[in-house]
Amino acid sequence: MTLDTGVVLAGGEGRRLRPLTRNRPKPMLPAGNRPVLEHVLDTLVAAAVDRIVLVVGYERARVQEHFGPSYRDVPIEYAVQEKELGSGHALLQARERVEGPMLVLNGDRVIDPGIVTDVADAFGDRGDPALAVMEHPDADTYGAVRLDGDRVTELVEKPAAGEYRLINAGVYAFTPAIFDALAGTPKRDGELDLTAAISRRIEDEGKPVRGVRTDELWADATFPWDLLYVTREVLHTDRVDEPESEDTLYVAPSAIVHPDATLQPPLVVGPDCEVGPNAVVGPETALGRNVTVGANATVERSVLDADTRVGAGSTLVECVTGEDVTLGANTTVPGGPADVALDDRVYRDRRLGAVFADRVTARGGVTADPGALVGPNATLGTGVLVRGRIDEDSDVVR
Repeated sequence: MTLDTGVVLAGGEGRRLRPLTRNRPKPMLPAGNRPVLEHVLDTLVAAAVDRIVLVVGYERARVQEHFGPSYRDVPIEYAVQEKELGSGHALLQARERVEGPMLVLNGDRVIDPGIVTDVADAFGDRGDPALAVMEHPDADTYGAVRLDGDRVTELVEKPAAGEYRLINAGVYAFTPAIFDALAGTPKRDGELDLTAAISRRIEDEGKPVRGVRTDELWADATFPWDLLYVTREVLHTDRVDEPESEDTLYVAPSAIVHPDATLQPPLVVGPDCEVGPNAVVGPETALGRNVTVGANATVERSVLDADTRVGAGSTLVECVTGEDVTLGANTTVPGGPADVALDDRVYRDRRLGAVFADRVTARGGVTADPGALVGPNATLGTGVLVRGRIDEDSDVVR
């Protein structure tokens, strides 16, 4: 069977990535200096699909305005998930736009095209559903899989920590029969999970589902610190659009880099960026469009999104910014490890300096403790010490 349609589930908010997702869905967060979702669509284009269906929902205008009617000459159609009611519910919204067999991908993971090709090959002429499976130390975060040879025998949406070592990598091949299977699957706690429909096929109907083991690149953006890891993988595996001036050093032609600045690869400097004299940028750093790094500033192992301004003499280590962020002179983010509190859970020893969400302004001389999370539109007064979480629209003074 020919898999000529790619369906991408790109409607999720990404609550564990707040405050960065306060104004956009998580597939539009940066991996390098491009949205994660661009990398996902690159994978489908490499798999030679003829059309793409994007299932959008939360802040969907950000996706639709960015991509429009096509991507790299492949037409795009949009299906809307009005409420986040699970991955199965999201896929069901594409029913009216899909006629034949399809590839289905999550929109928040940078993956190697070989994973998609292998799943498509396993689907083959028989048309049995197929999904990618890989080893991962945190199966309790992603959902676990048990295999017998190449046949999936169990899917567990929320496994106990340490009980499983194989995860569902979120790459599938289906016939349109999946839509009837989803429509007939009961919801759990008000949500319809894609894996619940697959489990019914395995456990209740005794029908085969093929598991395709892979060890190719698979970089997931679930937590803020993941954006640092995803960017590192993107830079090391040549998934950057800007021209490569030397090994893993990518600088856009419109960028202005002072002759006395130091660029340390792997690094991408996006269009219209400016790097001032004696600034040191990199390694493992991505500067989005129109980012300015002032004189004598240091930025390393960081992801700075579009229109970020870094003042003179600042030091940013393992820092993530949203769009239109202004960090005044002598801002200091010393880097992790950190204990980060998200959704009433504390994640220990994470490599995260600080997160500054969209339109944060730091007046100057601000220091952020490791793991600090600053919400959109917050203003940090001169000399403020930032600890823990700062709510959006806050005005923090000494």
